[in-house]
Amino acid sequence: MLSAGFPWLTTLIVLPLVGAAIVWALPTSARAWSRHIALGVSLVVLVLAALVALSFDTAAAGTHQFAELHDWIPAIGTSYAVGLDGVGLLLVLLSVVLTPLVLLAAWKEHGGGGPEAEDRSRHYVALILVLEAFMVAIFAARDVFFFYVLFEAMLVPVYFLIGSFGGLQRRYAAVKFLIYSLAGGLVMLVAVIALYLNGPGGPQGFLTENLVGIDLPVTTERLMFAAFFFAFAIKAPMWPVHTWLPDVAETAPAGTSTLLVGVLDKVGTFGMLTLCLPLFPDASRWAAPVIIVLALISILYGALLAIGQKDLMRLIAYTSVSHFGFIVLGIFAFTSVSVQGSSFYMFNHGLSTGALFLIAGFLVARRGSQQIADFGGLQKVVPVLAGVFLVAGLSALSLPGLSTFVSEFLVLIGTYSRNGPAAIVAVTGVVLAALYVLLTYQRIFTGPVQDELTTMPDLSGRETWVVAPLIALMLVLGFYPAPAIDLVREPATITLEQVGIEDVPNAVTEAQVSLGARTASTEEGSTT
Repeated sequence: MLSAGFPWLTTLIVLPLVGAAIVWALPTSARAWSRHIALGVSLVVLVLAALVALSFDTAAAGTHQFAELHDWIPAIGTSYAVGLDGVGLLLVLLSVVLTPLVLLAAWKEHGGGGPEAEDRSRHYVALILVLEAFMVAIFAARDVFFFYVLFEAMLVPVYFLIGSFGGLQRRYAAVKFLIYSLAGGLVMLVAVIALYLNGPGGPQGFLTENLVGIDLPVTTERLMFAAFFFAFAIKAPMWPVHTWLPDVAETAPAGTSTLLVGVLDKVGTFGMLTLCLPLFPDASRWAAPVIIVLALISILYGALLAIGQKDLMRLIAYTSVSHFGFIVLGIFAFTSVSVQGSSFYMFNHGLSTGALFLIAGFLVARRGSQQIADFGGLQKVVPVLAGVFLVAGLSALSLPGLSTFVSEFLVLIGTYSRNGPAAIVAVTGVVLAALYVLLTYQRIFTGPVQDELTTMPDLSGRETWVVAPLIALMLVLGFYPAPAIDLVREPATITLEQVGIEDVPNAVTEAQVSLGARTASTEEGSTT
């Protein structure tokens, strides 16, 4: 068990920043070591995060643990406040798992070509470490202003990762990403200020626990909710403010897309769940019908456009638009099961989509093209690569036995308990997912082999180490999801209480209650 008095979360935030500073400060003669240093730092952060997870009290997953609170700018009510509940812990773990895999996947992308290439590699890995620090911090933030600062600060490393290391249209994609994100952030800033003015004020006036339950005028609450939701919908991304994502995914390096779509976009749905619902409960209930419609459109629209894509990276981006629709649907269905499913879905989507982007990156690096038509018959040439792509794809379509199935099933059954028609429409997205995954696999890996592809190498040892942990997590959590479900169950119940909606019982909730009762009885008997 970790010592409760030590600032573990601050350590997780500061370590990557220190690592980035060291990498940037390396003299020219030592810059070939930048990747090794960055990978080593990310692995240390991963180990510390694992220790935090092992020391986390699952029975109290709805409370913020490892909490730290320090005055930051008392004159305007801001604090440095961090702490993790079960949902935040899952997303922090997702961040620290994907970061070293991204660094390992890009090991030969920018380095190994002389001093100039090593210098590019140094900047790339340092920006990845800065991004890791921001990811950990934002999922642990408990102060609304601190959250907002991180929400905007994350744009800086992502902008440079896209604009400096992307493809031909990298500047256009980077600027489009920045404009969309800044527009949402500026609207959100107005609501952040209004929230403080309508809150209790004082040196800790931005603390989330001090803002939950405040009495707001109806119109004011709805406007503030709309501002927060707009910013989070862009970040998520949801239809119709999603158009920046396919452009970024098409031109950004595969590792950047992995972190952007696999982790950073979860800030949008995480914000909806942990800020929009508890801070604006009445407005959340008022807006839910419209948001559910938008979520259903995202599910179907993203899936349909994915089927028609010719560019592999754009295809994966559109699948994510569809998947985020499921996450938002579960959040605003307002049942404990659907909220649990959405919380778990955020983690699982990061695994499956992260794997898809990384594997697609390996394919593109070998072929020199992202066009699906430029592939074909690769199952005979690179069987291991074909196999891991298929597993990641099957996870994306929520095949039973893989972790995404559990979360999608919870979203659908929880939504059906509250809104049957919405759940039935959402099921169509599952069918469309099977089409875009299996058709893509067929086009790339089956059929005759093109002559120029016959010598394509299969996964190397390094690339296998990149993909294997993600595949293993999909399988383990597919057959034994209990550790993750235990982390999100209590936060889901607390969220419903904050929104002021009575849960809808179903077979899943009854089973959870029964299991909880049996566990309590067993513990009581053991104590006796």
